[in-house]
Parts: sequence; structure tokens; C-alpha cells
Amino acid sequence: MNARTEPSEAETAIARPPLVRELLLVAGLFLVYKFGRQLATGHTAESFRNADRVWDLERAVHLPGEGSVQNLLLHGDTLVHIANTYYATVHFPATAAFLIWLYLRRPTHYVWARRVLAAVTAAALVVHLTFPLAPPRMLAATGLIDTGQAYGPSVYGSPQTDHLSNQFAAMPSLHFGWALMVAIGLIVASRSRWRWLWLLHPLLTLLVIVGTANHYWLDAIVATAMLGAALALIRLPERTTTAAGRPIPGARHKEPVDEDSVLVGAAR
Repeated sequence: MNARTEPSEAETAIARPPLVRELLLVAGLFLVYKFGRQLATGHTAESFRNADRVWDLERAVHLPGEGSVQNLLLHGDTLVHIANTYYATVHFPATAAFLIWLYLRRPTHYVWARRVLAAVTAAALVVHLTFPLAPPRMLAATGLIDTGQAYGPSVYGSPQTDHLSNQFAAMPSLHFGWALMVAIGLIVASRSRWRWLWLLHPLLTLLVIVGTANHYWLDAIVATAMLGAALALIRLPERTTTAAGRPIPGARHKEPVDEDSVLVGAAR
């Protein structure tokens, strides 16, 4: 999006968190989340009961049918294959690239974004454990098809034999929640006048997760609410100045980081 990637003098003065510690922390959080999702498996009957409730609620509040999005994808094999590929391959790499870019170029924003993502993911895990939910592709009442299985590629196997993922954890959609945070983080941290185009990422993600019948509209709505709460609680770093009087984007709490007494902020 033509975002400026060269760090300013002030930004290079900001101390980055130790790389090894960050790698271990992110990997540890991911493993905890994956293990936690596995604890929610085995609630098949409850998952389908909850799916019926979600589907009925969406119709009661007159949300648009997920089928209208899927019908658009089914106009051609190429389009639906692209949507399945986007669902299967973009989620984790895009989020990882986002965090890496922030770590290298906007370290203060990196800490803020990592904390927000961790908070949203932890809250999502609680919902997965307390409200197991079968995705719309499994619910006959939706009339939707599993586009991954029908057209490929698919990231899921049979629910009975798939031991790598919990397919009954549709709400909230972390595909959408993470994509929205990536867009927000890049808009906040970059300076390009084109930075608002990053919102295309969560928009495309929303159309893909709904059109492929992997999520309900409510899954994305709940993810948005969780992200909003996390952003309200985990404050965006404010600006401060260096010893030379230049602003440091994203700094909030001042502390010396070198012998020249450069003042920087750390996101809280």
C-alpha cells in the first residue's frame, strides 16, 4: 500500500523487545491456544444445538443470508477456488508478516499489537470452551455447501479424524478478528495516504469466511466486539519526544534507553 518502511531517527531509538523472547512468547501463546481448542472438542451435540440457535437468531434479526455470498462465489470454479485458497493460506502468514514488520519498523506499536492480539485470542478461547459451535457448512438448515471439500483446497479433514483442529469453534472468527487488527495496526503505524486500503484485507476475509460456509455473520460480529474491547483496554501508545525534540510515534511512558538519554515510550 506504499506505506513508508524506512524508520525515522526517533523510531530507530526505540528499544525492541529481545527477539528470542518474543519468538518463544508468540510460539508459547500459539501452543496454549491450540491445546485449549482441543479441550473444546467432543461437544458435537451441543455444537449443533448452538448452531441452530445462531442460525435462528440471524434470521430473527434479519441479517443477510450467508447463501447470497456463497452464490456469488459459485458462479465459477476459479472464483470459489481462489476463496478457498485465501481462507487456507492468508490467515497466519498475513498476521505473522504484520507482526514482523511492526517489530522491525515500529517496535512500540509491535508491543501494543501483540498484546491486543493475545487478549482477543484468549477471549476467543474462552468462548470456544463455553460455546462450541458447528460452522454453517455442517448445518443442513443453512443449505450451504462445504466449498473446501467440493472445490478445494480444504484445510479440514473429517471432524471424526481431524486431530489438528477443533472444527466446532466457529465463534468468534479469529480469521476476521486478526485480519481486522492487521488492518487497524497498519493504518495506525504507517503514514501512506493509501493506508486505508488495508481495510480491504478484513473485508475480503469476511466475504471469504462467509462465502465458504466456515463462519456465520455473527462470528465476525462477536470478533469485532472483542477486538473493540481489547483496543479500549490496551491503549494505543501516545507520542513523546526525543532529547532533540523530535516526536516518537507511539511512545507513551518515558524512560532512558541509551547513554545519550534518549526518551522513548513503551506501549502499555
